[in-house]
Amino acid sequence: MRALGGALGVGLVILLGWIGWLWHESRLPDTYDVMDYGSHDYGGGPIPTSGHHSGISVANLRGPRSEAADAKFRLTAQATTIRLASGREIEALTFDGVSPGPELRVQQGDLVEVTLLNEDVSQGVTIHWHGVDVPNAEDGVAGVTQNAVPPGQRYVYRFRAEQVGTFWYHSHQVSSKEVRRGLFGAFVIEPAQSIYDLDLALAAHTFDGVATLNANDGFQSRKISPGTRVRLRLLNTDGTPRRFTVQGTQFLVLALDGTDLNEPSPIENDTLEIAGGGRVDIAFTVPRAPVWISLAETEVGLALNADGVKRPLAEPSDEFNPAGYGERAATPFEASSRFDRRFELTIGRWPGFLDGRPGLQWTINGAIFPHVPVFVVEKGDLVHVTITNDTDAVHPMHLHGHHLLVLSRDGVAVSGSPWWADTLNVEAGERFEVAFRADNPGIWMDHCHNLRHAADGLTMHVMYAGVTTPFRIGDTARNEPE
Repeated sequence: MRALGGALGVGLVILLGWIGWLWHESRLPDTYDVMDYGSHDYGGGPIPTSGHHSGISVANLRGPRSEAADAKFRLTAQATTIRLASGREIEALTFDGVSPGPELRVQQGDLVEVTLLNEDVSQGVTIHWHGVDVPNAEDGVAGVTQNAVPPGQRYVYRFRAEQVGTFWYHSHQVSSKEVRRGLFGAFVIEPAQSIYDLDLALAAHTFDGVATLNANDGFQSRKISPGTRVRLRLLNTDGTPRRFTVQGTQFLVLALDGTDLNEPSPIENDTLEIAGGGRVDIAFTVPRAPVWISLAETEVGLALNADGVKRPLAEPSDEFNPAGYGERAATPFEASSRFDRRFELTIGRWPGFLDGRPGLQWTINGAIFPHVPVFVVEKGDLVHVTITNDTDAVHPMHLHGHHLLVLSRDGVAVSGSPWWADTLNVEAGERFEVAFRADNPGIWMDHCHNLRHAADGLTMHVMYAGVTTPFRIGDTARNEPE
């Protein structure tokens, strides 16, 4: 018995020592280089000869600096009280005193210049151009591509608007708090010509538990002539999925995450689920009867030609399936292509420590932040990623600076229009195969856009070999991207 007790004592000491080591290893210094943590994963490809402490700095991967801008904006971040349509007041963080912030519209090819001023947001602020594949230095991630802008200071973003579609902008400094409190707005890149008579962005957001659409916590009513061609750009700025319903007309789903779908066909009575951070564009011609665009299970939405706010009681039951909608079209690569690198991104949850805090932590490939993988690529690589969600939560996975071609979901190949995404809603138990061309050098965040999850460690990076960052994360540096 004495020997058994001694063995148990030794075992307990070893266990406590191991737990202490895990606690110690989880602690982050006051300031650190994000690339000093994690394990480099080369996806089965060759190990680049250039290390991550030599090469080009993200600070040099900038948009055009000397040319005259085609579209210039000035946004001031400030704390203020906003009033919802119902009269409810919210203590918010805003751009130019409103949330959503001013809608920015430009044309494809424009050189865009945005000057950010921080009036009084105490923790600092940045602007991330969500879904816009900007040069790395313009990406607006505090501690990775720039320093957060402190009160009284400014920062200028410049980039060419090469894409066409619906995007949005938001702070990427303490983003789990600053976006929730209102630091966001719609960003639309239009083609040279449009066929639509009414083109409207509608941003869903939850303020202090209250669902809103463009800060309206009820139904907006608009009178529109029958025959009007309408394009609605639906944005979900929350971290969890939002479901939109369209009642009273057939409609087309034109685009997902800012990328047009090929040969969309009319649908009716389908619910549109949009990932946290995702966007869906729809179009229809206004009929003589009323039309309702609603946030499902709420009394919030847009009523066209409606008498008051009365609408059908029954909500659509069919779910829109992007994997089988539209018609196939040629893509620059496909599932049968030869990939230079193949990565696994498996999301799990295990007990452990996050920066010294015990709890049930998010994991990537079995590791807890900051010891998560770094996917290392080289410019020109064709990259395949398998994303698996082994948790019971939904994760809208967002890769900065690139768009992913969705190849399959749960082993079933995409059969409709090419489906490009920058924010992919990965449900509990789901598995996606996606691919992208590594054509935008930098250090890019790849994280869950449920920003609370990201703040709790569900974040990693895709790094181009030889790219470095002079910026640091942590309290001393006053940079905290999530």
